[in-house]
Amino acid sequence: MFQIRIFLLIITLNFISVNCYSLTKPSSNKEIVRLTRQAAIYYSNSNFEKSLVTARLALRHAIKSKDDNLIAKCYKTIGANFEELSEFDKAIFFYKKGLSYANNTNNDAIEYIINNNLGNIYCFEKKQYKNGINYYKSSLKNCYKLADTSKIVVTKLNIAWALFDIGFFDEGFPYLKFTNTYHKKFGDESTIVALNMLNGMYYASKKDHKNADTSFLEGINLGKKGNEKLDLSYTHQEYSKYLFKNGSYKKAYENLALYDKITADLLNKKMIDKANMAGINLQLDEYKREIEKIETEKELQFQSLRKSKIIVLLFIIVLSVLLLLIYTLLKNNNFKKKINTELSFTNDKLIIAKDKAEEASILKSQFVSTISHELRTPLYGVIGITNMLLDEHKELANSPHLNSLKFSARYLLSLVNDVLQINKIEENRVILENLTFNISDEINMIKNSLLFLAKNNNNIIRVKIAPEIPENLIGDKLRLSQIIINLVGNALKFTTNGEVVIEVNLLKITNKFHFIEFKIKDNGVGIAIEDQDKIFEKFVQVGRKEDDYQGTGLGLSIVKRLLKLFGSDISIESAVGVGTEFNFTIAFESDTNKTNEIINNIQVDLSLNKLLKVLVVEDNKINQIVTEKILKKNNYTCTIVDDGFQALKLLEEEDFDIIFMDINMPLMNGFETSKRIRDKGIKTPIVALTAFDKEEITEEAISVGINDIIVKPFDSKTLFKCIDNMGSKNLRKVKL
Repeated sequence: MFQIRIFLLIITLNFISVNCYSLTKPSSNKEIVRLTRQAAIYYSNSNFEKSLVTARLALRHAIKSKDDNLIAKCYKTIGANFEELSEFDKAIFFYKKGLSYANNTNNDAIEYIINNNLGNIYCFEKKQYKNGINYYKSSLKNCYKLADTSKIVVTKLNIAWALFDIGFFDEGFPYLKFTNTYHKKFGDESTIVALNMLNGMYYASKKDHKNADTSFLEGINLGKKGNEKLDLSYTHQEYSKYLFKNGSYKKAYENLALYDKITADLLNKKMIDKANMAGINLQLDEYKREIEKIETEKELQFQSLRKSKIIVLLFIIVLSVLLLLIYTLLKNNNFKKKINTELSFTNDKLIIAKDKAEEASILKSQFVSTISHELRTPLYGVIGITNMLLDEHKELANSPHLNSLKFSARYLLSLVNDVLQINKIEENRVILENLTFNISDEINMIKNSLLFLAKNNNNIIRVKIAPEIPENLIGDKLRLSQIIINLVGNALKFTTNGEVVIEVNLLKITNKFHFIEFKIKDNGVGIAIEDQDKIFEKFVQVGRKEDDYQGTGLGLSIVKRLLKLFGSDISIESAVGVGTEFNFTIAFESDTNKTNEIINNIQVDLSLNKLLKVLVVEDNKINQIVTEKILKKNNYTCTIVDDGFQALKLLEEEDFDIIFMDINMPLMNGFETSKRIRDKGIKTPIVALTAFDKEEITEEAISVGINDIIVKPFDSKTLFKCIDNMGSKNLRKVKL
């Protein structure tokens, strides 16, 4: 069935594509282009045998040259030949192969032809209208890319015909309407009969009898004058259906008889053509076998001759290479010995340097740990005794000397903590925790804790928190607080009679993660542009006065490194005399289920309200006094021993609710003492009171049975919270 299955002047398109192609492809592909064009010419002259053989030869060379454009053209020509030979399954196979290669090119013309021809076969040969219409629509997209209205007209006519064939008149009408509008200017006379028939079918479906009769009769008259006899037969058939449906049986019979006559004439011609084509197919198969046999023999001869030439050439090359190799080996052998000697010497130096670097790193860590311990131990005594003096002598609350002592101790403690913090970050020993927290509560807590610093310079702290931020977020709130405290503290130091603004906004939401933007702004002295890159380095202070204290120069360095752990970075905008703004963004998770799970896992016991009997193992006299004072102030019973041996002896005689254990003690350290306590079967909770960093001793503490660690110096709230926690676990001494 022909039905406007437009093959679109394959020979003409090939001429055009060849001319364009030859301008861009190298001369080595000229022969492939020539063969491709010749195959199309044979096809247009109905010389299918020669067309297939030539297209096959062109395809072989095109595949070798890996030219997708030429491969697609060859498959298109092969598919068109099989379609004319009524081998529709083969035609579909080769068209689809061609389309797969055409899709890899920018050649919309060939994609258009293949899609159109596939639409023809599926709609009017296979009667698979859904597949066919999809291919027509793909062809239509190619038409628009080519900006070719004539092709658009033909393709929309095909789509309308396919939809009308299955009774979808409303869906097909927009395509018919477009064709009616532009056919006169851009259409083809070969489609005028089919266009009138489709108009008749549409008017008939809408019961517009006048226009239906006019359209059908116009199509019949044009069909009698022209060469489109197949379209004329279909017009008689559709007109006969229309007349029969409306009761004009005589006219319906006359038109049906005309359809049968024209169809019979065409069928007879088609049968003759098919018989001829069958003969051609048989001859073609035999011819292909002969060609393949000749080509195989020719290829074998060529390969044999080629092998002989290659063998001679390889012998010459191998001999030359061997001679060159012997010379190179001799020359390189001496060079290799020299290089190996140098490499061995360099490697020894690198190993020594590596060992020194590792040793230096270990020494650095040990030094920081030792210094921090030695500083924290006396600081615990200084801070503790200062608090005791303030508690016992209220009249000294405003003493500048006592306040200076307390401030100096806390500053020294802050310095130790900063050094330890930056050392841990550099050694990748800081791991972020996931805790649930309220951003508003955290910011306001920070504000309140820094109010005393704000008053010193007569500053105001303002907080702006966007209301759309969720109430509960999940992340490391302690590290976040440390970042904000450092930034706000710096802003307050360098601002006088001004204000510091903490602004928190929600930037975006991705899945369950909320990207929160933090801005710390002040109207203080500002930072010069040339100094802005320096301030994040360790121990760097910009704008420090001789008579003024401005900190250690570690705060911003810690901020930058902590933000890196959050996967973020900090930016700065500042001008001297105007002020400074720091900006960073952190993604926090917000998940109600996960938040509830975290909250439910927090162990809280408010029922504990009893006095506990506490054993303190501590060798430092001052620390003994401070710890005992703190415990007795809360009405706990406190017993103090100087070393581990005394503790073991006392535990054999008395029961205690909790044991506070110093780690660094003479005679027997806290780890060994704790181990021996556990070996005796004593289950009393043990809490390490130590000046060592918590992360340094956690693993060993767990291994010897220590339940918790408190780092000196500490405030009383931390101590009592730990006591309540240990008591709530109801861990009592049990002798086995």
